[in-house]
Amino acid sequence: MQLIDVDGLNFEFPDGWQIGKYDDWSFYQNQFKRMKIGIKALGLIAVDPSKTAWLIEVKDYRINRRTKPSDLSEEIAHKVFDTLAAIIPSKIHATNTTEKQLARAVSASHELRIVLHLEQPKNPSALFPRAINPANVQQKMRKLLKPVDAHPMVVDMSSMRELQRKVS
Repeated sequence: MQLIDVDGLNFEFPDGWQIGKYDDWSFYQNQFKRMKIGIKALGLIAVDPSKTAWLIEVKDYRINRRTKPSDLSEEIAHKVFDTLAAIIPSKIHATNTTEKQLARAVSASHELRIVLHLEQPKNPSALFPRAINPANVQQKMRKLLKPVDAHPMVVDMSSMRELQRKVS
């Protein structure tokens, strides 16, 4: 198993998957995001052995609630578009071999899936309410991302559905 930490959540992927913490990529940090103000990045990129590329954004509001005024689904769509726009240049121009290989694997994928991993307080309180309805976010993501993935997923640790990974 391969383990990768994203903002304190440990994602465990089976062997044979190619995974990378995209928002930490040297290509993204030092080249791509400097092209224009406002370029965003998804948290994780993974490619499974069946050549499905998984673009994963991680949001953990269990301790720090969401304070951004923008709509979460629009924020995810923005990050998906910007991340996808960076894949072709990174497969050609990235100086880090691992980044270049993962960008090439994403480009060669047969399917593209979008996942929002959303953690919220299990027992909402006045201080930490459960303010985001995952079903509403998923429905809005479907509309915004239909050409990319007609069935994006919103999951948390207790509802990973058919995903072949664990989060702790």
